[in-house]
Amino acid sequence: MATVLYDSPVFGPVHSRRLGVSLGINLMPADGKICTFDCIYCECGRNGSHHPRHHRPSRAEVYEALRSALMRMKAEGLFPDVLTFAGNGEPTANPEFPGIVDDVLALRDEFFPRARVSVLSNGTRVTDPAVFSALLRLDNNIQKLDTVDMDYIRLIDNPVGHYDLDAVIKALCDFNGHVIIQTMFLTGTLDGHDMDNTTDRYVLPWMEALKRISPSMVMIYTIDRETPVSTLRKASRESLDRIRDLLVRNGLKVSVSY
Repeated sequence: MATVLYDSPVFGPVHSRRLGVSLGINLMPADGKICTFDCIYCECGRNGSHHPRHHRPSRAEVYEALRSALMRMKAEGLFPDVLTFAGNGEPTANPEFPGIVDDVLALRDEFFPRARVSVLSNGTRVTDPAVFSALLRLDNNIQKLDTVDMDYIRLIDNPVGHYDLDAVIKALCDFNGHVIIQTMFLTGTLDGHDMDNTTDRYVLPWMEALKRISPSMVMIYTIDRETPVSTLRKASRESLDRIRDLLVRNGLKVSVSY
């Protein structure tokens, strides 16, 4: 597969399907992937495919690189819609994440006060108090919840180490609505397992969890690029529309990326 790895600590700007013109902030090494999930659909590949030799960028390195990028964009008349923590793995796993959030917010206010600061996170670190507090300060606190079926989570997301789904959902509820949930829907197979999570078997319990979480938005999407597992397939437009309509009828705000 054609693996996508991002420059570190800053990449782009790129056009995001969900966020617009986004300047990326990658808190993982540029030459490999470090993540608390090992998702079978990740555009960066599987965790074991690219072992990085370089270190994760420090808070000081992120500050200097981002300041330079924002100065350059300002001089060129380029205006980002969003500054997004994303890249080659889980951004909140960088041990300096809370301090880096402080710096990014300050730089945003200095250069592009209308831009929003976002994170694309897999939700594994929301139970850490320091991470939770930092996430509350972001404009778009986007957290993954692909399903509430642990057997399916082990297949699709492959948590690295301990993963307490109940504790994660409780923390998502504790955001009191200051959270956006993103969910990947797909079909196909994995080693003989049917991976279709668009059916009511997965959708209805997931929706009940969403009603408890009460997010400001639910982002549902499907495969957009080549995946590490070649037997996965995009969810159909009809399936995504059905799920969207079901959520809307239950009082949830939804965006769809086909």
